[in-house]
Amino acid sequence: MLRHLLNPLDFTVEELDELFTLAEDIGNNQKKYAHVCDGKTLATCFYEPSTRTRLSFEAAMYNLGGNVLGFSEASSSSAAKGESVADTIRVISCYADICAMRHPKEGAAFVAAAHSHIPVINAGDGGHQHPTQTLTDLLTIRNLKGRLDDFTIGLCGDLKFGRTVHSLINALSRYNNINFIFISPEELKVPDYIIEMLNVKGISYKQVINLEEVIGELDILYMTRVQRERFFNEEDYVRLKDFYILTKDKLNHARKDMIVLHPLPRVNEISVEVDDDPRAAYFKQAQFGVYVRMALIMTLLGLNAEEENNA
Repeated sequence: MLRHLLNPLDFTVEELDELFTLAEDIGNNQKKYAHVCDGKTLATCFYEPSTRTRLSFEAAMYNLGGNVLGFSEASSSSAAKGESVADTIRVISCYADICAMRHPKEGAAFVAAAHSHIPVINAGDGGHQHPTQTLTDLLTIRNLKGRLDDFTIGLCGDLKFGRTVHSLINALSRYNNINFIFISPEELKVPDYIIEMLNVKGISYKQVINLEEVIGELDILYMTRVQRERFFNEEDYVRLKDFYILTKDKLNHARKDMIVLHPLPRVNEISVEVDDDPRAAYFKQAQFGVYVRMALIMTLLGLNAEEENNA
């Protein structure tokens, strides 16, 4: 049956556990998976700029032995001529076996999936969802912390427009004993619908403005940038863009085993002096992103390394 990944909740917790086990095996045995996607093609339809997400999808498919085609901005596609997402995916379905789509409009990937004959992966839709980043985040936490429950996570920065934050909160809400601390200026607080979801589920959270006030409580600090592209005016962006800057001095107040994550790209919110701290895990996170996307491509295409190697 045709299956898509549009929302991080599209996979059950048990299915995610299988996916992460596969991703970890890929990381430890890459040669074993080098030809799993021989003869398969991934289409990358990116209507919005991206470096890590697009390239990690491409790296994932190439590492599996497959091919890649696509476009990296709307102006280089027929969208510039007015073609709809529905028509684009119908055509792409004729050329590729699976598609990763990023679009500035919320819900675009859902529209694509409704008209597609191949699996569609939501690679980010506006300020809504970013499920493959969430899979990356969960795999990183599981690998470095050894678990996906029983911890306190602080999410810091742009919690209003940050699709990575929204997806991660929704995903972690299914695990046990997760305590959220939301760290943001008033203007960039977590949307009300997420707070309502946490209240309904009885999940612990608090909202603060000051990072230093809570950094000592955290097992995980998830930093985010203030996103210029989500603001309606430059004045508000300039006023808020350097609201939080993680430095070595601030890390002195954190636990020795805390880990620092960031979906990247980084602007000013993490000082480069932090990069050498053993708690800085954001570049490892980027590597895990390739492994989890390899596992996702295999899963949605119904491919198995053992079967392909014995074919």
